[in-house]
Amino acid sequence: MTRSWAVLKRLLVGEPFASGRGSSLVLSKRYAIPLLAVNPISSIAYAPEQVFLVLGVAGTAAYALSPWTGLAVAAVMVAVIASYRYTVQAYPGGGGDYRVVTANFGPGAGRLAAAALVLDYILTVAVSTAAAVAAVDALVPGLRPWREWLAAAAIALLAAFNLRGLRVSGRVAAAVTVAFVAGVAAIVLTGLVRLAAGEDLTAASAGHDAREGAQEWTSAALFLLCARAFAAGSVAVTGIETFTTRVRFFRPPRGRNAAAAITAVGAATVALFIGTVVLAFLTGAQTSANPASAPDLRHPLLAQLADTVFGSSPAALWPVMLATAGVLLLAANTAFVGFPQLASVFAEDSLLPRQLHKRGDRLVYSNGILILAVAAALLVVLYGGGAYELIGLYVVGVFLSMVLSHAAMSRHWRRVLDVERDPARRARAHRARATAVAAVLACAAVLAIVAFTMFRRGGWIAVLIIGGCYLLMRAISTHYAAVRGEIELPKGRPQLPSRSHAIVLASSVNLPLMRMLSYAKAPRPDTITALTVNVDAAASRRLVAEWDRRRIGVPLTVLDSPYREITGPIVDYVKARRRDAPRDVVTVYLPEYVVGLGPQKGRLSRGYFNWSTSLLHNQTTKALHRQLKYEPGVMVCTVPWILGDSTEPPPLRRIPK
Repeated sequence: MTRSWAVLKRLLVGEPFASGRGSSLVLSKRYAIPLLAVNPISSIAYAPEQVFLVLGVAGTAAYALSPWTGLAVAAVMVAVIASYRYTVQAYPGGGGDYRVVTANFGPGAGRLAAAALVLDYILTVAVSTAAAVAAVDALVPGLRPWREWLAAAAIALLAAFNLRGLRVSGRVAAAVTVAFVAGVAAIVLTGLVRLAAGEDLTAASAGHDAREGAQEWTSAALFLLCARAFAAGSVAVTGIETFTTRVRFFRPPRGRNAAAAITAVGAATVALFIGTVVLAFLTGAQTSANPASAPDLRHPLLAQLADTVFGSSPAALWPVMLATAGVLLLAANTAFVGFPQLASVFAEDSLLPRQLHKRGDRLVYSNGILILAVAAALLVVLYGGGAYELIGLYVVGVFLSMVLSHAAMSRHWRRVLDVERDPARRARAHRARATAVAAVLACAAVLAIVAFTMFRRGGWIAVLIIGGCYLLMRAISTHYAAVRGEIELPKGRPQLPSRSHAIVLASSVNLPLMRMLSYAKAPRPDTITALTVNVDAAASRRLVAEWDRRRIGVPLTVLDSPYREITGPIVDYVKARRRDAPRDVVTVYLPEYVVGLGPQKGRLSRGYFNWSTSLLHNQTTKALHRQLKYEPGVMVCTVPWILGDSTEPPPLRRIPK
């Protein structure tokens, strides 16, 4: 079974990389901006659509509020982008929201930010792959019934791609990102120019009603619906925070170059978002998460706009939607790159298991990749592969980490003002603090709206996941801190055990017993004792007689067991030795029979010994090991004897005194 797993692992992952190859897997700084721009730019594929999906619940009349809702979302985007410009300059070493929050609010708030970031990365993969499948469905109708399984398959392929240590070429990422931006810009600009020229551009879905049922909407209900649309559309802000974790990709001065990149990418994202919302409003495009009868409502908003602007031309629709699916899959892939590295940082800070800090055979954090893939695929399947259903969870994780990050930056600039005396630097710190406060208020407003309007629609699951991650991280941190305190060397000279005692378990005089006695004698313990339990009087007498006949130079102690129990008397004997001398150390040697797998001779080569025969051995050894390993000052040493191995060297024939 071990060999089969090794072969399967090599087929899936490939041959291992040497440690010295790590530098060749680092992304080129030249293509850092296209790769980092994928996350915020890709949100244009689904963020404008969220505004219309929510407003469509109230009917076509509510779409009149879409431009104002889009402007409110754009205001949040501007505030967040402006604040992150100062963040990357204040923390040029990178680290992201987690490092910023921990540095300014302490480890408790840092754990909360870390828990929110875990959900953020999981939902990035889930939402991006679900939206990519929706984009492909616009080109190949009929995929909708299997969209969750197609999204799960895409997640599995991305995980396999990253497990092999492969990286997306910077040229490929740049080409896909530029193609997507150019396609969306062409749709928006062409549509607005044609409308300004007086042409009639009406979307095919404009004649349908996206409502699931007719009802009257009061002013208060309509206001809450607009608030929901604003919160859902604010998912366009996602991805900007990735620049804070990848500042090292830029040339010095890194902080200034990263700030310039954030400004450029952020401005493009805001412009495309506003343009898409306005064009959709002017053309009367509609969309629905659960279209009852109109197939046109099923297509993504970008596909509808491309059909409307370019006259249902496949030559225009296919490139745009393929670029959309490509940029969304790239966004999911960047999460597979970023999350394992962030999980490694969490593990290094004792927030997650240490196994997440270790690289696999292909110099990637394999455990983090697998955890991310399983969690994202599970959410996609549970929510039916719809991006709309996942947005509520996504917004909670994103904006919770942003609220904490910008609040931490506000405190950071407050501390700078306390010590800074230069007028120019104080003026800059005042501007940076005001920007951070504005970003906190904007993000807090979105988070509050989501908590109030989307809690029952799935937001509670996000709260549950974040809360569970926070409690898990605190428990892991507490455990590691307790372990460090217990195993740390005390001041002065450490106290060593006074004496060493060896106890060898004996049931019969044979080759494995002679090997155990040889190993027990090698460390030169102060005392060595062979131990057997009298569960069969005749067998015990034969053992004692054979022991005396062979003149083995180790005393044999026979323990009585009226109820024919083996483990209990041995454990009691060891505990008694410890009670008599608490500062002494006792080492118990136990036999272990291992089934051989190599070329054998005679009966052992006929397949009588295989993995299943291991169930016939070592049961007493396992029971003793389970009980003795919890006894302080007691060491358990298992001495293996490989059955069926003709190369097994013979032990000493006689143990000298």
